Amino acid sequence: MSQAQEAAGAPPPFIEVDWFNRFKFRKVCSGDVFLSERLADGSVVAVLTDGLGSGQQANVCASLTATMAMAYMRASLGLRRAATLIMDALPLCPERHISYSTFTMIRADPQGEVRMIEYENPPATLLRGTEPCPIARTPYTLPRWEGRTLSYSTFRMGLGDRLFFCSDGVTQAGLGEPGTPFGQGLERVIPWLQETIRIAPDVGSHVLCKGAADRATRLDGGRAGDDTTAAMLHYRLPRVTQMLTGCPFDRTQDAAYAALATQPGVTVIVSGGSTADLIARELGRPIDTPLTALDPEVPAASEIPGIDLVTEGCVTLSKVIALLRNPGPDARVNPATKMRDLLLASDQIRIDVGTAINPAHQDPNLPMALDIRRNIVRELADVLRSQYVKDVTVKFH
Repeated sequence: MSQAQEAAGAPPPFIEVDWFNRFKFRKVCSGDVFLSERLADGSVVAVLTDGLGSGQQANVCASLTATMAMAYMRASLGLRRAATLIMDALPLCPERHISYSTFTMIRADPQGEVRMIEYENPPATLLRGTEPCPIARTPYTLPRWEGRTLSYSTFRMGLGDRLFFCSDGVTQAGLGEPGTPFGQGLERVIPWLQETIRIAPDVGSHVLCKGAADRATRLDGGRAGDDTTAAMLHYRLPRVTQMLTGCPFDRTQDAAYAALATQPGVTVIVSGGSTADLIARELGRPIDTPLTALDPEVPAASEIPGIDLVTEGCVTLSKVIALLRNPGPDARVNPATKMRDLLLASDQIRIDVGTAINPAHQDPNLPMALDIRRNIVRELADVLRSQYVKDVTVKFH
């Protein structure tokens, strides 16, 4: 963050981290593993590993490497020290004389300092706007590694910068084809990223990662020729979503609770029929439930002017959790997929939960721990934090 931005009182940049993975055709698991975590100081640590071969054996090798890397970085072990420990533990394939896993390890702090270790993965690319910027890399090896060499780099990222990195399933796509005899390489991937960002400067990292993987799969004839993973870090201003679900326990707080839905520049989701009635009443706005595009699994959405999405409560929230835990192609668009997409497009998610008893959910004599809505919200917050590195706060009213 620049001194001018600090003087102007601008919020610090948010580090968006996202990725997309596709299994090799006819494999039941991926030989690529991506893990990331947001630390207490706001830093992001991420690791992409690519196990030798594909399928279950590759997944085991990549998972072990990624788990070790995350544990070391979480413990604030220096990146060089962490990589050294991994290389010492990573065996060589006796037949091919290469390591059982390649990896990219990254630690990025909110001030923009990024440290990165790369071993045999395609080199990461730093995009400043739409222009690639050089990354100075220093080779690092030890005699006992039998010729294997890491590259270490330290650089700075500013507001709007993106760091793209991937497995060789992306760069080697199209291998052996007339137009790409040695695979497409980054020479074709980066220009596509540049053009996509030029057309839509605010495009999300997930869209870019999925697009890069989709293009690679098309080059392989629509069937992924290798495990294919694309990942990205993006420094930008935070995108905030406010979710309201449930009515406050104290009815005198209804007006203040509804006012949370009127914050400028914030995406607003209202989940729950009683909650929607409260918001409409307190804000003096009409509520409508058009009975079109009905879905057999998810209750219909409603509409309140000025609110981005209005849905039913616990059934829809449970469906959203399932979609987040098991990502995949959508059979159809419904209120749950719309809510998921809004949450994934956000960085900071504020969930305010009313604790008034809903007789449709529970017996009032049951203890608080059995409150269905609260448990669902806690589970939703957990999956957003752990699986998607979102900054989630939950407040009960």
